[in-house]
Amino acid sequence: MARPSNTLRIIGGELRGRKLSFPDAKGLRPTPDRVRETLFNWLQAQVYGARCLDLFAGSGALGLEALSRGAAEVVFVERDGRVLQKLRENLLLLGQENGRCIQASAEQFLRGAAEPFDIVFLDPPFQTDELAGLCASLEAGGWLREGFRLYMERPQRLAMPPLPAGWQVLRETRAGESRACLIGRG
Repeated sequence: MARPSNTLRIIGGELRGRKLSFPDAKGLRPTPDRVRETLFNWLQAQVYGARCLDLFAGSGALGLEALSRGAAEVVFVERDGRVLQKLRENLLLLGQENGRCIQASAEQFLRGAAEPFDIVFLDPPFQTDELAGLCASLEAGGWLREGFRLYMERPQRLAMPPLPAGWQVLRETRAGESRACLIGRG
């Protein structure tokens, strides 16, 4: 049965099966269930107790999934105020006090004081091409802990952006028009 548009389902952890709605917004496309399941299988040993950054939060699917699976904190960064307000409401609905919402663009947020993260979700709208610059800012700005994991999703048509020195792709998958990978230091 097809899922109604503008809803997502948390697929694992203590909130498994919870369904949430999110508003219509240009470029907003939650990571599909199958890709989220693959990603969190890759991250299963790292999520519990981790500090996570959901840099293009949108519906919050990735960060909410991390909280459901025991992340200590998730910082949700989203520039669209209406989308961020719904994310705040969903965090309250789920009783998740470890989610912090910040209204800013990714670039604005990364110009602030660095708060090192264990896991970063980097899934910008497909019509943008800012991945290389964001990876460089995360590395140079001190935003990443030593054993970090970075999830990157991009359209199949876009080549892998140049990664900072010492970074490597650890895992990769494809689904529909998306290519997703998990990155860490070599």
